[in-house]
Parts: sequence; C-alpha cells; structure tokens
Amino acid sequence: MYSYMKGELVEILDDTIVLEVNDIGYQIHIPASMIDNFTGTGQSVKIYTYLLVKEDAMKLYGFLTRDDLNIFKLLLGVSGIGPKGALAILSVMTPDDLRFAVLGEDAKTIAKAPGIGNKTAQRLILELKDKLNLEDAFEAKMAHVQEKAAGFGVKSEAIQALTALGYSSTEALKAVNGVEFTEGVTVEEVLKAALRQMAF
Repeated sequence: MYSYMKGELVEILDDTIVLEVNDIGYQIHIPASMIDNFTGTGQSVKIYTYLLVKEDAMKLYGFLTRDDLNIFKLLLGVSGIGPKGALAILSVMTPDDLRFAVLGEDAKTIAKAPGIGNKTAQRLILELKDKLNLEDAFEAKMAHVQEKAAGFGVKSEAIQALTALGYSSTEALKAVNGVEFTEGVTVEEVLKAALRQMAF
C-alpha cells in the first residue's frame, strides 16, 4: 500500500519513530541500528515502508533503503520469524552481513540477534540459502561501499563549504543530512538544496 514516506522526523524512540507527512503523524517500527543515522528531530527523511495488517492491528515498518526493506520481507517468509524477529536481526546485522552469514551457513552470528535462537538461525539459513547467491551478495556489498564512499565525500565537502560561508558545524550537518542523496549528485546540488532548507 505504501512504498515509502517522506516527511519530518518528529519523534525518535527506542524502536519506533514518528514521521509527520501532510500533518499526519505515522508511527513506524524500525530496526534499532537505524537510529544512529538520525541527527535528531526536525530533519526531512525518506522511509521505505511495509504495512502489516492483522485482525487486531495495523503496523508500519520502516527502513532507510529498499534493500533493507526487501531483506525484511524475505525474513518474514521464514517460518517462525515474525516482524519482531526480523527487526531484531536487522538491528544487529546489515543486509550484506546477513547475506554472507546465510551463504556461509554461520548460524552463530545470526543467533546473536535478540530472541533468535540457534534452531531458528539454522532454519533461516535452510530457507533462505536458495533465495540468495554469492555473486549478488558481493555485488550488493560493493555497491553499498561505493555508494557510501561517494555520498560521504560529497556530504563532507558540502558541510565544509557551508561552514566556510559562516554557518555553524551543527547547522551545516543538519541541513546536509536533510538533503536526499541520489546517485551522481554533485556538491553544488547538495549545497543549493541545503541552503533552500536553511531559508525556511
């Protein structure tokens, strides 16, 4: 139903955030590891979402990348793993780590997730092994490394440029973090978008 949501982050809790989109606050369940990516409330963020509908409840789950969302959906297909277990796994492992753990049959690493025992980890490996392949895992890992390096370089340069213009480091970081990074984005584009945000 919802592919993603883009709005203002108004609340950050242990395992949920509240995202305001068009004057409506959506409570979204997230992996604990995702919280480190937020600099605080007030920033504009894009969250890839999954709506789970049960007889007694409707819950939204959110992720920073489509890859995280796809792995979450893959985990939900494993017998004995519900949304809570899937979030627990993604709280301690990245999708890349999980791919390598499954393909390397490393149940011990997967079992480190809260509430995931050794038996469940072994079942997960058994059920997901045929759905993942080593080549894709390496390609995904390399893409994430390159994406992170490219994004970090542009981000760093944009923050330096803003501080040179007289903005504080905190203001510069907050503005740059509020900019959506797309592939091939330039420092100039990030600067323009950050300055537009600061003007509001």
